[in-house]
Amino acid sequence: MHAFRVIRRSLGAGSLALLLGGCGATHLSTSGETAIAQSAISQTPRAPSVRSTSPSVERYTPPGWPEPLTARVRLPDTPNAGLRPAALIVHGGGWRGRSPADMEKIARQLAGQGYVTFNVEYRFAPRYRFPAQLHDLQQAMRWIHDNAERFGVDTDRIVGVGYSSGAHLVSLLALASQTGPLAEPYGGEHTRLRAAAVGGLPSDLLKFDDGELVINLFGGTRDEVFDAYVQASPIRQITPQAPPFFLFHGNRDRLVPVDHARDFYQALAAQDTPAELYLQHGRGHIAAFLLRGGAIEAAIAFLNREVNRDGAGSSAYPSG
Repeated sequence: MHAFRVIRRSLGAGSLALLLGGCGATHLSTSGETAIAQSAISQTPRAPSVRSTSPSVERYTPPGWPEPLTARVRLPDTPNAGLRPAALIVHGGGWRGRSPADMEKIARQLAGQGYVTFNVEYRFAPRYRFPAQLHDLQQAMRWIHDNAERFGVDTDRIVGVGYSSGAHLVSLLALASQTGPLAEPYGGEHTRLRAAAVGGLPSDLLKFDDGELVINLFGGTRDEVFDAYVQASPIRQITPQAPPFFLFHGNRDRLVPVDHARDFYQALAAQDTPAELYLQHGRGHIAAFLLRGGAIEAAIAFLNREVNRDGAGSSAYPSG
């Protein structure tokens, strides 16, 4: 019991739920019971997963945008299901590389739960400085809204999913794109997310030394462009309007130390925003993504619960 008290004190407010599975994880929830424990995920035999179509690649940026950027769109095979939830999916890569291919397995899993998935590209640093990357996601959300009827999307049930730098951008989209400085000129109500699931989140950029990745992103050190570091730190953008968040993180992450996730979870818990924190034991930044397994299942269960909270949707699961 002493260990439980120590963990609870160190990780902040909210009820504690420990899941010690084969992967080794500590799972906390502000609501007292995790979504995965509530079986908020489609699985045989109770609610079989649906199939999804092969992804189509479509440009989402408007004419004249600095680069033509695309989304891999995957439709769940749910005929006659009415409007469906959607997921904006954003890859990692230190804001400077990688591609949506990294997130395709997650996109398939979400489509298998009935989500229309939009797995997107964005512009890279150092050629494009922040907030260019956030502007890209804001345009992606505008495009999803404009094409909602074509894809059968319920625009009130769009979630964001990302890892590492993708988690950072999704979090800022969720927290700071509706109003305020980061909402100008491409944000607004269309960027609102129902919930977010993020892994390896760099939540406070002021915690980093002046390393190459963040200097490339902002074009200067913390001392040189301090306000940009503050503005771009998701934990410093949390307001009472924050949507529910699921966070997963390796507890041996040295690239983005685990306190980024713990502090972010604490801040959400302190204002009673629904949140879950899934700490993967013995995993660093890359392993937490490559061996994510149970973390993604728990994340999808969380998203399923949130998109159907308060009577949204037509059934207990997005896929019907």
